[in-house]
Amino acid sequence: MQTPQAQTTMSPPESSAMVGNQAPTSMPRDAMNQQHSEADLASVMRRQQWQDFLFHKVTLAFALFVLLVLAGIIVELFINSVPAMKEFGFRFITNIEWDPVEDRYGGMIAIVGTLLTSIIALMIAFPISFGIALFLTEICPIWLKRPLGTAIELLAGVPSIIYGMWGLFVFAPLFSEYGQPFLRSTLGHLPVIGNLFSGPMIGLGILSAGIILAIMIIPFIASVMRDVFEVVPPILKESAYGLGCTRWEVVRKIVLPYTKIGVVGGVMLGLGRALGETMAITFMIGNAHKLSWSLFSPGNSIASTLANEFAEATSVLHVSSLFLLGLILFGITFIVLSGAKLMLLGLTRKEGTK
Repeated sequence: MQTPQAQTTMSPPESSAMVGNQAPTSMPRDAMNQQHSEADLASVMRRQQWQDFLFHKVTLAFALFVLLVLAGIIVELFINSVPAMKEFGFRFITNIEWDPVEDRYGGMIAIVGTLLTSIIALMIAFPISFGIALFLTEICPIWLKRPLGTAIELLAGVPSIIYGMWGLFVFAPLFSEYGQPFLRSTLGHLPVIGNLFSGPMIGLGILSAGIILAIMIIPFIASVMRDVFEVVPPILKESAYGLGCTRWEVVRKIVLPYTKIGVVGGVMLGLGRALGETMAITFMIGNAHKLSWSLFSPGNSIASTLANEFAEATSVLHVSSLFLLGLILFGITFIVLSGAKLMLLGLTRKEGTK
């Protein structure tokens, strides 16, 4: 008769047989777990591939939509401009006559007014915007930086018609009483540029429109410049200060080279706003189809001509001439932006040769 201890004791062959029986059952379970994990990983990879595919196609569709809209605008402008092109040809750009009664049109006055007002606005706005951005990023106290930055952003959101109304009812009377007489008594006596500051002092004209445009685009340029100045790594500026550079040297040798692309982008943004501005120009430029050497005299621009006459144009040639002016404005903007891009490419190429 066996004891309980003898009954529970296994012989070595029996234990080895038990181990041999367990091994075949554990290996398939591990293999099955590995297969499940590989299947899950493959499913996740397929899902990620589909997500990447859809994300790529959706973003590509957005980009192509922008190009499609741009192409549609160009085609529409060109098709509607064909009658004026056939009638006037290249003379449309050089002709100053604009006579809806006789159905004869030329765009030189509007083109010159657009370019003059935009150049004046950029000459005034660029240094002021640069100073504002430099003050906010390098000099301004912490407690004043946020209120000033918020005020500039709010100015950028003011509608253009508000600027036009303010310019017509507030700025124009003050400019005709104080600003234009001062410019005429000082710069008007100079031998070369004196003719630019002669003529009637009524507060409206090319110069007044350019000043209002400058006030409008200053917030845009200043905001962009401030943002790009803030991305300069602080260690670069601190290293320059540690070498004994002044604040202006740091800005000229560190900040501007590092952010030149953003600065040019901000300037081009402001120039594009100035070229296409409509309501403020319509209020301030005087809306007169004539050319004059004086910046005080009234004039016209492409945008103001379109705003004033598009709703009243009846003849096919009149409407086509307005569309041709819009196509010329598009061409001017394209040339300006292309020139800025080529300038940046040239600067980048020169940096690579240093």
